Amino acid sequence: MTLTFNELRKIKDSLPDGSMQSIANELGVTVETVRNYFGGANFRKGEVVGVHYEPGPGGGIVQIDDPRIFNMAQEILAAQKETDTPQEN
Repeated sequence: MTLTFNELRKIKDSLPDGSMQSIANELGVTVETVRNYFGGANFRKGEVVGVHYEPGPGGGIVQIDDPRIFNMAQEILAAQKETDTPQEN
């Protein structure tokens, strides 16, 4: 999967508070590893997993090899959207 860095950051910025920790707990990685996935750079406490960054338009190009963190973020955003959408009676 390929997207721009700005698109990836928009997903990160849309996540509700505590989402990074929830993803980290679910996958058994550090919260810094999840932050690094979304463009952070704390490699003393976290790793880079499944993403590669290249310079380019829109903040650069991001190639996602391991979509687990991305997919979990999308699930969280979908669930948030469901709770934010008024239900018709």
